[in-house]
This record gives sequence, C-alpha cells and structure tokens, in this order.
Amino acid sequence: MTDFLLVRHGETVWHAENRYAGRTDVALTERGHAQAAELAAWAAGARIDAVVCSPLSRARLTAEPAARALGLVPRIEERLVEVDFGRGDGLTRTEMREAFPERLDAFLADPVTHHLPGGEDPQAAAARAAACLAGLAEELPDGRVLVVAHSTLVRLLLCHELGIPLGTYRRVFPALENGALTELRLHRGQASLLRLNAPCAVSPAGTH
Repeated sequence: MTDFLLVRHGETVWHAENRYAGRTDVALTERGHAQAAELAAWAAGARIDAVVCSPLSRARLTAEPAARALGLVPRIEERLVEVDFGRGDGLTRTEMREAFPERLDAFLADPVTHHLPGGEDPQAAAARAAACLAGLAEELPDGRVLVVAHSTLVRLLLCHELGIPLGTYRRVFPALENGALTELRLHRGQASLLRLNAPCAVSPAGTH
C-alpha cells in the first residue's frame, strides 16, 4: 500500500479576497511561508519517501522546505497543477457574477458539467491527478509520499479515488486548509481516507 500526504500549498496573496487562483502564479504571504516552515518541521520527524509538487511557485515554495528537512529533492509533476479556471482565474465570486452571471449560476449548481467558461474540464483534471498517484503507487508500493498541490485539484482527486460523484466536490469537501494534511491510502486498487485537514502538529506516524 502507498500512503499519500496531500497538502494544499500555503496561503497566498489572493487568499484574503478569495480570488480563484488557477494557473496564475500567485505569491505566498508571510503566513504562507510560515505554513511551509511548519510543514517542514512536521516532515523532519516523519517517514517520507518522496516529495512531489505542482510546478506553480506557491506549491514549490511550500514543498521545498519539507524536502530539505528530509534530505530529498522535490519532484515537479505537471499533472498536479491546479485546475484551469479560464475566465474565472483571478476573479472573486462577485466579479464573476458581474462578468458571466448565468455561467456562474450553472457552475455553482454543478461545477463539473458546467465548469467555468474557458476553463478545464474537472473530469480531465481528476484523471490526470489520479494517473499521477497511480504511477507513484506503482513506483513506491510501500511508500509514503508528500504531495503539495492545490485545493480544487485535491478535492476532485479525493472524489475520484473514493468513488464520490465529482460534481459534489464543493459540498463534500467544502474547504482544504492551507498547509494541513490529508492522508489517502491506495491499496490493491482501493482508496481509503485516513485523515482530512489535520494540522501538522499531529503525529507523523498517522493511523497505522
């Protein structure tokens, strides 16, 4: 079995305004860097076999301190990049309502069937992230892998792996906290959720 410690990157400068951050490379705040340091302190006492992250800087800068603490080099994985929000990227919900109100209403009702205009199909995003994890599980069949990625992508991935309809990801997983640990175990093609939004102060041994 392979355990994945899924972490949303640290807080960014768009966090306070709740702007949708997709492919735009948004900087971490001071708090975001502090969350990366907390993750590194946790990782230093954990058994982690690999650190993998999205290519966007907010994920890389969150992953790098943890990798250094472990004596590892973070692996950049393009398939872990955040969902492309198209015309919604960089906008608040209020700004979207002004720009494309009907499309926003459709998105809020079913974010998979009616994803944001010009954006990525969430089904494709979930499939690429799942393929990434499957490859890592094959490579590290008894490993523990720290994965630093993004809120929407991870929530879609969780739904995909746990057999939950993708269109419900915003309701079933309403929020992933920056820097918190979500642990997913893959074993013989089956997925188990071991913890969700756990602070880095929890024991690195997990629930084994």
